[in-house]
Amino acid sequence: MISKERAMEHLMDLLAVEGPTGQESKVVSAISRKLIAAGCKKTWIKTDDAHKRLGKGFEIGNLIVKLPGTVKAPRIMFSAHMDTVPLCKGAVPVIKGNRVVAKGNTGLGGDDRSGCAAMVTLCETILKNKIPHPPITFLFPIAEENGLHGSRMVRFPDLGNPTMGFNLDGQYPNEIVIGAMSAVRWTAEIKGISTHAGLEPHKGISAGVIGAKALAMVEEKGYFGKIVKGNRTGTSNLGTINGGEASNQVMDTCMLTGECRSHSPAFLKQIIKVYKDSFEKAAKSVMNDKGKCGKVKWSVISDYHAFKLKKSEPCVQIASKAVQLMGKKPNPLVMDAGLDANNFNEKGLPTVTLGTGSHKFHQVEEYVDIKEYLFACEVLLKITELSAY
Repeated sequence: MISKERAMEHLMDLLAVEGPTGQESKVVSAISRKLIAAGCKKTWIKTDDAHKRLGKGFEIGNLIVKLPGTVKAPRIMFSAHMDTVPLCKGAVPVIKGNRVVAKGNTGLGGDDRSGCAAMVTLCETILKNKIPHPPITFLFPIAEENGLHGSRMVRFPDLGNPTMGFNLDGQYPNEIVIGAMSAVRWTAEIKGISTHAGLEPHKGISAGVIGAKALAMVEEKGYFGKIVKGNRTGTSNLGTINGGEASNQVMDTCMLTGECRSHSPAFLKQIIKVYKDSFEKAAKSVMNDKGKCGKVKWSVISDYHAFKLKKSEPCVQIASKAVQLMGKKPNPLVMDAGLDANNFNEKGLPTVTLGTGSHKFHQVEEYVDIKEYLFACEVLLKITELSAY
């Protein structure tokens, strides 16, 4: 049923639309036009107010499309985020062999425009061929890349209260992500004392030295990057460092931000504690000639919580059967990353995540495997058919 030509047209068109996190308006317009051309009524299409609730820096809300069912069955949801990372700005997609790549030195944006295109293809296929289907919600969240913000702000009544979800945001289409880890973002605001770096450096306290010592302590304890402590695992990272005003001034302020992740909530707390203790110890250890030491203000924000679905969950069963019927072996797995599915599952909507052939995301080498993308489109159609009965 899937038209390969139309599926590829949707993919190439959407990859070419610029839409970094917070600036998804053009993507909303492009997808909406395609869906209306496919037969969607304008009344089925809306954007919510997620951008207003998120605050400054977001120009439009989540795109929500609700198709009425043609058979009596529970509503299901498909989702794929619209935003791309800054590296994809100005991307020009081109076909090279069996791949779609970016022309030039940019990312491609297959994460997650391949998912968006697959959903548009599914909707068009259903409507053009009058395929029996349950009520379906197509959700295109904003702001996934900088913290899963769009999916966190979704209101289930706006979605029509679906009973299960199928998120598209991965690599291989036979991979069925049934679990993902928790993550937090941390901020360390360091306060030192400013003095002239040439005349009176001994009177100052360098916030930069405090930050450097803290990170060295974290690394020495084995809590930076990939973390393995017995059977406990996790990751941590330093994302940004900002501080100082001039090279001849002892740096009196410095702000560091980063993240920590783990599948275990208890071990995640342990990782965070190591960071906090290291910064506080480092602040007390850096003193000036009068014995004064630095200070640090430590704060943590939870990004998303870990989940793991049972293989008996209906959405897992349906996704697995769809992959199997299409001739591939389903591969249920737990991912060391965060997904919009984290927020859906936390809110009580069982949701698996499937791949759409996007690989090496967030890199200039990013590409979409055409055969895998088209296979994913077929899997979505099979999921729809299985959910109708």
